[in-house]
Amino acid sequence: MLIFFLAYLGGLLTIFSPCVLPVLPFIFARSDQSFRRSGLPILLGMVATFTLLASFAAVGGAWLVEVNQYGRYAAMLLLLLLGMALISPALSERLMRPFVSLGGRLQQHADQQGNLKGSLLLGVAVGFLWAPCAGPILGLVLAGAALNGANLYSALLLLVFAAGAATSLALALLAGGRIFSLMKRGLGAEEWVRRGLGVAVVAGVVVIALGWDTRFLSQFTFLSTAKTEQKLITQLAQQPNAVAKTSAMQPLMPPISGATQWLNSPPLSSESLRGKVVLVDFWTYSCINCLRTLPYLNAWNEKYHDQGLVIIGVHTPEFAFEKDPHNVEQAIRDLGITYPVAMDNQYAIWNAFSNKYWPAHYLIDAQGRIRDQHFGEGAYQETEHMIQTLLKEAHQGVLAVGNGLVQVAGAGATAAAADMEHSPETYVGYARTQNLASPEVIKQDLAGQYSTPSTLKPNQWALNGKWLISAESAALQASGGTISYRFQGRDLHLVLGSHNDKPVRFKVTLDGDAPGADHGADIDEQGNGVIHEQRLYQLIRQSGKVAVHTFRIEFLDADAEAFAFTFG
Repeated sequence: MLIFFLAYLGGLLTIFSPCVLPVLPFIFARSDQSFRRSGLPILLGMVATFTLLASFAAVGGAWLVEVNQYGRYAAMLLLLLLGMALISPALSERLMRPFVSLGGRLQQHADQQGNLKGSLLLGVAVGFLWAPCAGPILGLVLAGAALNGANLYSALLLLVFAAGAATSLALALLAGGRIFSLMKRGLGAEEWVRRGLGVAVVAGVVVIALGWDTRFLSQFTFLSTAKTEQKLITQLAQQPNAVAKTSAMQPLMPPISGATQWLNSPPLSSESLRGKVVLVDFWTYSCINCLRTLPYLNAWNEKYHDQGLVIIGVHTPEFAFEKDPHNVEQAIRDLGITYPVAMDNQYAIWNAFSNKYWPAHYLIDAQGRIRDQHFGEGAYQETEHMIQTLLKEAHQGVLAVGNGLVQVAGAGATAAAADMEHSPETYVGYARTQNLASPEVIKQDLAGQYSTPSTLKPNQWALNGKWLISAESAALQASGGTISYRFQGRDLHLVLGSHNDKPVRFKVTLDGDAPGADHGADIDEQGNGVIHEQRLYQLIRQSGKVAVHTFRIEFLDADAEAFAFTFG
């Protein structure tokens, strides 16, 4: 139920997001009519269309993108006609007549009672145009939809998110309708207000058609709700911990069957692990938050393995390249992981645990009951104390576990994050991207030329050169392309790969100069580096006073592929 609550809250927050601005003229176009017969059908049509499109977009291919584009063209034409109708009463009467086809009586009284079918059709059109900002909560919802496919669960998640957005818009519409009525009674401004709304609708269609909405709204980073949403996720995600610790009826460990491959171990099962204390860690090797927990997992494995602790790393991929066994094997060697790793490419174990997060830790006692769970980084002392408690229980206190805690210090990307404000995780693919400052409209799954503006605001980024942007990445089509990011934080990481599996040279600058002492583990002081495999690359680690900088990476060879920025 927590994920549905988060989805609804995320939808409510869209009213404070700049991404809702382009559709407001369409929502308020009929604010002078009955909410039940006009405003509510508009919102219902918008919710239904968004849910259907988002469900398919989460799992669909490029052909669905094309279908959606045709839908957008049809929607913009419909809304353009609506705007013209608001400006011209004669045109309004002529255009709206075909939509009032439910019967003669409805047609005769459409002006007095509202056009139910027309309003619903308007809502469907708005649903094609509405593209809410992909903040952390919507990103979580879309990730769940992508993982589970276009099924009832995924559709319900997206429906709840859209319902939250519709709720906030309904409140605004009800308040707007009252203001509209006061203006009519007090100022006699009905005609001018109606025409003004018509002009706003036409202008909105033009702005959306030319892509100006995304370029203009990308300037308003201060309006982003990402920080608020991330706090909600962090705070609410911890609530199951209290339930798990205090409930008298602890859930049993779900089956861990369904892994596509086991590494460092033969296949394990829940039954074969009875009598052992088990820590199940959901992770993926390009996730910076997962990497920063690994020093603790490795240390716990070394300290407690002989006393009965079994750590199982369930590697559940976020990107397609993380399904490759060779990539995962190379990663666990590089990271020094010796405990069993289950490759969960089909999300069988992930779904069995009803898990939603990377990383996520589940502690199971010797009787096979889940006794503790934690989502995200942190709480290492609490987790280790629970490991000690469960080991003592498993051996009836005979085993001297001790109360001392491991002392670890990660290096490179596994080092602990700095305790400071930093830029948000930023996806490069169009499915979840935000704050892209390149003025060109994204050509989904098609090669296109992109440029970088002269200045970037904090947390904005831009492409330059010829890139093909897909749902999860951007692939460089010709050498010399760049990515720039105005970031804050001690560290900057970028998940990179080579589209043709050949080495790709690159060069990093910080405010136009070589990074020097601020270089990351994967480049030298001059900023030079090479992409050898698909993974997370640490490119910047500020060694002195941390400040806001403009990062730029230039790829000296073609076929570089960029997936996501993370900071710390």
